Amino acid sequence: MAIEGFEIEKLLREAFPSAKIQVDDIAGDQNHYAAEIIADEFKGLSRVKQHQLVYTALKGKMDGPNGVLHALALTTKVPE
Repeated sequence: MAIEGFEIEKLLREAFPSAKIQVDDIAGDQNHYAAEIIADEFKGLSRVKQHQLVYTALKGKMDGPNGVLHALALTTKVPE
């Protein structure tokens, strides 16, 4: 199974409505993506906690063998 980049972006926008979000299909296979998320919600959180928020926002799309998203390279930041 695969997932479209716009579907990933939609899930992220639901969780981080005011964030700057960029999602790129880095392998062209709808299975390996990179995402940059710049969000106020990340203020004061460790990188691990920030990434946990992103995984939660993806609502199980990366969960083990049943997930439709195989790989996601994350960059999370707080707005300057």
